[in-house]
Amino acid sequence: MTTGKGSKVTLSHLNRADGSATYSDNGYSIVGAVNGPVEVQRRDELPEEAAIDVIIRPASGVGGVRERHLESIIEATLRQVILIKNFPRTLIQVTLQVCQIPEHHRTPRQDSPNLLLLPALLQTSLLALLSACIPLSVTFMSVLVVVLSDGNFACNPSPDELEQAASIHVLAFSLHGDLLVVESEGSFDIDIWQGVFDYAKSICCTSTTTKEEGRRTAPEDGTNLEGFLRDTLEKKIALDQTWKESLR
Repeated sequence: MTTGKGSKVTLSHLNRADGSATYSDNGYSIVGAVNGPVEVQRRDELPEEAAIDVIIRPASGVGGVRERHLESIIEATLRQVILIKNFPRTLIQVTLQVCQIPEHHRTPRQDSPNLLLLPALLQTSLLALLSACIPLSVTFMSVLVVVLSDGNFACNPSPDELEQAASIHVLAFSLHGDLLVVESEGSFDIDIWQGVFDYAKSICCTSTTTKEEGRRTAPEDGTNLEGFLRDTLEKKIALDQTWKESLR
């Protein structure tokens, strides 16, 4: 299915996984698989909650420090949203295979090697968890925002915009508007970061309300990731329920 501006999602297409998803957007394509809750080795067992294991496999070669760093971010995020206390002494394993990356990511800037791929990995992991029917406390949407040299913000930046970016930011918000993930690289001050926060929140959430002014704002370009997630799940549920229609 295709949803949002160029985003494509396929759910539950891997037969040997409890849940799976393929997410493609802005030149990136990630396949995710979730297995669990399953039995965990005693050395990794947690007595009061489930252990989470995230594995990232790069598009070519073997994983290194970059993949381990991304795995730690994703694991910390998933521990916030999965109801891990419902499954003590078990393991939930999330495997993310990078299948395609855009040309400009193959030779990225030296000061921002990790963040370009992070939103797609986060989104794929969430969709795979939903496909596996893992109980979650909340769902989330993530976005990549760059601050250009002229002070403007750009979402899903082009190669030219990445070249002139003063800083790069990845933020993820729950559908209630709570900030779950923030990773930044580059040079910026607190005012710029606040602008990035407001801009990213307007993209991830249907609308936002500023406490000081009581205003509700939405992204000017119509980009809305909350709507994307809702449409994706509605189509998946409708497809799963088609067998009932044939009985009527």
